[in-house]
Amino acid sequence: MAGILDEEYSQYWQTVVQTMLDGLMIVDPEGVILSVNHAMEQLTGYSQEELIGRSCQILNCDACFGAIARGGDKHCALFKNKVVRNRRCTLSRKDGSLVYVIKNAAILRDKDGIVVGGVETLADCTELVAKEEVISSLRKELSIEDSFEGIIGKSMPMQQVFDLIRSAAQSDAPVVVYGESGTGKELVAAAIHRLGSRSKGPFIKVNCAALNESLLESELFGHVKGAFTGADRTRVGRFEAANYGDIFLDEIGDLPLSTQAKLLRVLQEKEIEKVGDHTPIRVDVRILSATNKDLNKLMKQDRFRDDLYYRIGVIPIHLPPLRDRPEDIPLLIDAFIQRIHIKTRKPIRGMDKDALELLSRHDWPGNVRELINVIEYAFVLCTGEEIIPSHLPAAVTGGSEGFPRGRQAERLQRDSNEREPLLKVLRQTHGNKSEAARILGISRVTLWKRLKAHGIQVERTVQK
Repeated sequence: MAGILDEEYSQYWQTVVQTMLDGLMIVDPEGVILSVNHAMEQLTGYSQEELIGRSCQILNCDACFGAIARGGDKHCALFKNKVVRNRRCTLSRKDGSLVYVIKNAAILRDKDGIVVGGVETLADCTELVAKEEVISSLRKELSIEDSFEGIIGKSMPMQQVFDLIRSAAQSDAPVVVYGESGTGKELVAAAIHRLGSRSKGPFIKVNCAALNESLLESELFGHVKGAFTGADRTRVGRFEAANYGDIFLDEIGDLPLSTQAKLLRVLQEKEIEKVGDHTPIRVDVRILSATNKDLNKLMKQDRFRDDLYYRIGVIPIHLPPLRDRPEDIPLLIDAFIQRIHIKTRKPIRGMDKDALELLSRHDWPGNVRELINVIEYAFVLCTGEEIIPSHLPAAVTGGSEGFPRGRQAERLQRDSNEREPLLKVLRQTHGNKSEAARILGISRVTLWKRLKAHGIQVERTVQK
């Protein structure tokens, strides 16, 4: 009867071991693997047959090799320390890749107290390590010495901008941020919000150029049910949602004149009216706005109200274009490479001096946004650890004359190898030409010309 019960218990334990989510391994005193469960097979990529009877050295555990390096006489650290608790280490999978695990282990003794082996459980923590790397990188990025509230720059023009942001944050007056497209106007507005007295309130963003006049008014001020066709319910507008906080009006130079008049009332009376209603609603909102247009010129053309101009522009902040602060380009490149490295997991860590020289001499009509696109493009082409000139788009290199002396050969090599990267990006975007052009840092027209030059038909490329 006792034998039958022992057999049943053995079967129960076998079921428990095989259904565990953590890998389990039993070794003898010499580190020879005696048994593993299914989870261990999945964790390492090895089958039971490939592991049982082999030394546990096959897994290349860095903790065990570390024990030998520190003078241990046994490969398996367990038999020296008697127990392992919550030890983070790395193992080598069958395919050569590394897996991060949390190891717990204990020695096994027979009834006479003699050590007969050891048992280890291994929990996969690869995703946890990846998240920790992301958090560490973000902390590093946010703590960059030459940055301010996530805005990178050490140049004198940017230092002046940082001073203005600090001053604006201490006031409750409206701010307008001027700058070319891609200079980071939204980042400035967000920094003012975070540093200001309204930081605990909402930060609501509106793109004034993205909607037509009727939709924009509904978006800003809300509407009541039945105000227009399709208004099947009352809606809260952005100003009401931003109460006791800040509202960021991007591209305010594109605001229709009729909406400008209503915005002026908000500034003067501190109240709004929903579309389709005449009941005033009090709001306490600070307006932060931005534009890439010359508002003075728009006023002279009667396209922007002068009374609104003087209301919103109490504190003007002018963001310099990237071409006027070339000393910031290396800082931005390092930050973007680190950011994209985390996202793509590619081994790229930096850029060589010739590629950096090309980027420093570029005019940057698209400013920081264009620089980000260039780095993303380079990540698509680069297969090593360093970005070189041949990984940069032609829009930046400007042809062979754009290369430093001695780099023309690389330019020719880039042209001869251009077809495959084009195909790769098209497959990545599932044939979306607009997205492909964005990743490559070129216009749709330039992309079309290159596709035609290489005889690439998008439909056939995506179907392959």
